[in-house]
Amino acid sequence: MGQFDFLHNGSLYSCDNAELAELQIKCLDKLWEFNQTRPTEMNKRDAMLKEMFAEIGEGCYIEPPFHANWGGKHVHFGKGVYCNFNLTLVDDTHIYVGDHTMFAPGVIVATAAHPILPRLRERVYQYNMPVTIGKNCWIGAGAIIMPGVTIGDNSVIGAGSVVTKDIPANVVAYGSPARVIREISEHDEKYYYKDKMIDPEIL
Repeated sequence: MGQFDFLHNGSLYSCDNAELAELQIKCLDKLWEFNQTRPTEMNKRDAMLKEMFAEIGEGCYIEPPFHANWGGKHVHFGKGVYCNFNLTLVDDTHIYVGDHTMFAPGVIVATAAHPILPRLRERVYQYNMPVTIGKNCWIGAGAIIMPGVTIGDNSVIGAGSVVTKDIPANVVAYGSPARVIREISEHDEKYYYKDKMIDPEIL
């Protein structure tokens, strides 16, 4: 077992660990540097993300400011992932995101949680549960994805939703807590917004 395996196996652990803090602060230094880059420094941003993340595919874009507990160290992105302003990834353990998923502004994806028992929180105990988001998902503005959640491929999470349980593939879900509202259907093949039709030439 590795030195910091407790980050990833769901165990309770105290955050008050000097070695852990030293490793984390180095990640946060890199994150700070990323957030100071200019919009014209796209190549620099791409190179930095490849150093910061556990995995990141080609064609990914993250709009600063970007926030992450470990600066992306435990984040796995597929290709073509798009992240708008103020994405927060509480990446104390692994976050997996599939190809071409999109994050609107202000999304939070959290893997870390604290026990309900007050005396354990006083001693800064926490535990972490991984989050998995599939391919071609769209996570609406201000949505919060809670620890341990899996979201299936192609699903849409409405703005402001709090996702506390798994969401299957190919559905629209929203609310607090989020629930499945409907499946993605033939209607979505024809209309992109209310009565506005998709031009067949772009399909």
